[in-house]
Amino acid sequence: MTSRLTRRQRRRISQGVQYAVFVAALVLLGVLADWDRLQNQFAQADLATRLFPDIITTALRNTVVYTVSGFVFGLVLGLLIALMRLSSVAPYRWAAGVYIEIFRGLPALLIFIFVGVAVPLAFPGTEIPGGTYGNVALGLGLVAAAYMAETIRAGIQAVPKGQMEAARSLGFSHARAMVSVILPQAYRIIIPPLTNQLVLLFKDSSLVLFLGVTLQERELTKFGRDLASQTANSTPILVAGLCYLLVTIPLSFLARRLEARAARAK
Repeated sequence: MTSRLTRRQRRRISQGVQYAVFVAALVLLGVLADWDRLQNQFAQADLATRLFPDIITTALRNTVVYTVSGFVFGLVLGLLIALMRLSSVAPYRWAAGVYIEIFRGLPALLIFIFVGVAVPLAFPGTEIPGGTYGNVALGLGLVAAAYMAETIRAGIQAVPKGQMEAARSLGFSHARAMVSVILPQAYRIIIPPLTNQLVLLFKDSSLVLFLGVTLQERELTKFGRDLASQTANSTPILVAGLCYLLVTIPLSFLARRLEARAARAK
C-alpha cells in the first residue's frame, strides 16, 4: 500500500507544477507571437538611433524637471496639509480633510485640465510663474500633496509622544519641538513611501501633453508619440518606455532598500 505524501513532498510537487505551467506559458507565447512583425513595428534600430540625443537632452530632462518640481511643491504643500490635519483648530482639520478627499478621489488628468483651463478662467490676466513648467509643477504637486499629507501625518503620529513631551520639558515651544524633534524623526520613517510617490509622479508627468507644450517642452511620452506619428512606427514609444524604466527601476530598488533598512532599524 502506497504511503501518503508528506507536506514537504506535496509542496515540492505543487511548486514543480507551477514552474511547469510558467515555462509552458512562455513557450506558447514564443511560438504564437509574430516576432518579425513586432520587430518591424517596435524595434527598428536605425530609427531608434535617430532619437538620440534629443530623447535624453530634451524629453528625459524635461520629465525629470517636471517630476522634481512637482515633488518639491507637493512635499511642501503636503506638510502644510498634514499639520492642518493634526491641528487643534477644527476648521483647519476640516479644510485639510476636504482637500485630501477631493484630490485623492479625482483622476490626475482632471487636475491637469483644471490647472490648464479653470485657473486662467478664474483669475484672468494672471499667469502661473514658470509657464508650462509652473503649470506642471502645480498639477503634479496638487495631486501628490493629497497623498503625501496622509503619509506625513502617519509619520508624525508614529513618533512616540514622549518625544514631544521631552522637548517641551526642555523649554521648546510646540512649533520648535515639531520642527527640531518630531519632523526629522517622522521623515526618516516616511522616506520609503515618499520614494514610491516620486516613482508615481515620474510616470504621471506624461499628462503634461494635455497642457499643450512646445517642442522644447515635450516629455518622454509626448516625444515618443510625436515621433511615432511622424514615422508611422512604434519604435519611439518603445524607446521612451525604456527611458522611463531607466529611472523608475533604480528608484523602486532604492525604495525597497530603504524599506528594508527601516525594518532593520525597528
